[in-house]
Amino acid sequence: MSQVSTPVVSEHRPWGSFTILGDYPDCKTKRLDILPGKRSSLQSHRHRTEHWIVVEGRALITLNERVVEKKAGETVSVPCGTLHRIENPGCNMLSIIEVQLGDYFGEDDIVRYEDDFGRE
Repeated sequence: MSQVSTPVVSEHRPWGSFTILGDYPDCKTKRLDILPGKRSSLQSHRHRTEHWIVVEGRALITLNERVVEKKAGETVSVPCGTLHRIENPGCNMLSIIEVQLGDYFGEDDIVRYEDDFGRE
């Protein structure tokens, strides 16, 4: 019988929350739940790429100068060093599975350029 693991950690943020589903030396997997009308900071990472799968809702994704719209079942890849942001323009929750690949996955690898919540 296969065993279902419980999430390692859930953390609330001003834009919603994330739950760490798996944390390994070579990758980290999270579920991001973005509240209606909220968005993450415009940011980049020095040590990791991110790959997103929209599970529920509609996302506006900023990748450098480009903004793309994604819906459930669609994916986005964010190369290391790319300016990026996730926005929920809808009136329902936006849920995304994020897979991080690289050599470091700490939250202090976030370089913020713009933030609606005054974080640096």
